[in-house]
Amino acid sequence: MSFINGVLHNHILLASFWAWLVAQVLKTIIYVIVNKDFNPERLVGDGGMPSSHSATVMALVTSTAFYHGADTFEFAVTAILALIVMHDAMGVRRETGKQAKVINNMMDWFAEFNSDLPPEEKLKEFVGHSPTQVFFGALLGVVVAFVVCNL
Repeated sequence: MSFINGVLHNHILLASFWAWLVAQVLKTIIYVIVNKDFNPERLVGDGGMPSSHSATVMALVTSTAFYHGADTFEFAVTAILALIVMHDAMGVRRETGKQAKVINNMMDWFAEFNSDLPPEEKLKEFVGHSPTQVFFGALLGVVVAFVVCNL
C-alpha cells in the first residue's frame, strides 16, 4: 500500500504522466480538426502535433529541477535523457516515417499492376516529429510540470 501511495504522491512522475496524457488528447483533437476523421489510435500512437515524447521528458526535466534543483545529478540525467529523446524524434524516427510513406505508396502501386507480391500490412507513417511538433511538445511539458508542481 505504501508503494501505491508513493506513486500517487510522486509529483515528478505525475507531471510526466499528465504531460503525456494532455499531449495525446491534444494530438487527437488536432488530428480530427485537420483530417475530419476520428482515429482512436491517435490517443496512444506516435507522431503528430504536439510530440507527447517531448512533453513527457520536458515535464520530467522541469519537475526534477523544481524539486531537486538545476545543479543536481537528477536534473543532469533527466536533461540529457530529454535531449536524446527529442533529437531522436526529429531524426531517425522522422526519417522512418518518411520511408514508411514511400514504401506504402510503392505497395499500392504494385497492387495496381496485379503484382505477385503478397499483401502486407501498411507500415506506420506517424512515428517521428517535425522540429515544430517537438518544440510545442516540450513547451507543453514545461507548462504541465509547472501546474502539477504548484498544486
